[in-house]
Amino acid sequence: MFVDQFRDPTVVKGLAQVAVASLLAVVVLGISYVRNLDLETELGRAFVRGFVQVIAMGAVIGVLFSVSLAWSGLVLVAMIGIAAWISKDRGAGVPAVFRVSLVGVAFGAGIVIVTMIAAGAIETTVQNVIPVGGMIIANAMKTNSLALDRFKGEVESNRREIEAVLALGVPPRKVISDYVTTSVRASLIPMVDSLKSLGVVYIPGMMSGMILAGANPIYAAEYQFVIMAMLFAAGGLTSMASIMLVGQYAFTDAEQLKLFEESAAEGTEA
Repeated sequence: MFVDQFRDPTVVKGLAQVAVASLLAVVVLGISYVRNLDLETELGRAFVRGFVQVIAMGAVIGVLFSVSLAWSGLVLVAMIGIAAWISKDRGAGVPAVFRVSLVGVAFGAGIVIVTMIAAGAIETTVQNVIPVGGMIIANAMKTNSLALDRFKGEVESNRREIEAVLALGVPPRKVISDYVTTSVRASLIPMVDSLKSLGVVYIPGMMSGMILAGANPIYAAEYQFVIMAMLFAAGGLTSMASIMLVGQYAFTDAEQLKLFEESAAEGTEA
């Protein structure tokens, strides 16, 4: 069954389309090289990695469609773990960054997935739970990465100011509150902009796919908004949870700001 999926004529046709899309990506890498942007290595690896991973996931999902629903939960748990592991790289050196990312993504994505399954917005089938759940987890991961990156930059840029205020006896939670707020807001900017442009500039693929499949365009629009609302909620809950947690881990028991060392191991960060 696994091998048979790759013998489908549409898969061969898809490879030709992948080749054309890849040529456009190569143009970006070429410009990066010519302009000395030094992005081609990271972009190239991410592009290849993304292709391999999404093809592998497509093949796995094709197999999962024939198994029981119980496997969906295990797949989503694995996705959350992988998402947290990828997201932690944007906050490299931040105290307990993997732990924070894991809790944040699991909290934000988990609440939204469970709630929307209970509400009937996500049908309890493998075909629905894994793809929609994966979208929610992926968006939570991206939001978490943006929040961690911004929080790390804010704290490092204002380290002296933070330490000076701490020396005056101001509680760490109050000292860090503005940076927490700034980080959460920055992480949600892409999602807010997507909502603002929804239906005017941004016409999501799921809505288009439903319409092409023969669904009522109004219902397709409604369901697309439900998806966007789920993504926003998951991203917001994730970034808030992770940044609040990392704000606590950023200080020692003596209420001193920890060093954000990228070389520090996860086991020594807590």
